[in-house]
Amino acid sequence: MMLYRKVLIGLIMVTGIIACSGVSKEELASLAAKGYYEHLINGEYEKFLEGKAGLKPHEGNEYWSQLLDNCHQFMRQQENSHRGVREVRVVNAKTDTIQKYTNVFMVLCFGDSTNEEIVVPMVEHDGRWFMK
Repeated sequence: MMLYRKVLIGLIMVTGIIACSGVSKEELASLAAKGYYEHLINGEYEKFLEGKAGLKPHEGNEYWSQLLDNCHQFMRQQENSHRGVREVRVVNAKTDTIQKYTNVFMVLCFGDSTNEEIVVPMVEHDGRWFMK
């Protein structure tokens, strides 16, 4: 019973420390990058493109339409070459404080069991993370 109590107290202390420390820039950038790529995998190309820094969606905009087509073609190519992208995993993230961006290192997991490592530079603007 005493061991149980010590373990419980230890868990409560660790949880308190984690809660007080907050979420790091790297964690926030990683969550955003992974989310954008999950949109891409799910065919939600508009939501993926909305994650690009400085890119504004405009109906009837030729450039926006071309970007949507590029996303669709990329995913179709991955389907033909690798049986599609099945999952994206965050491996690591590192912030460059001089350049003021965070590199998120991810792995694209394909349907044919191959993987590809990618780096997604992320920038923060008004509390929101975008792909650079």
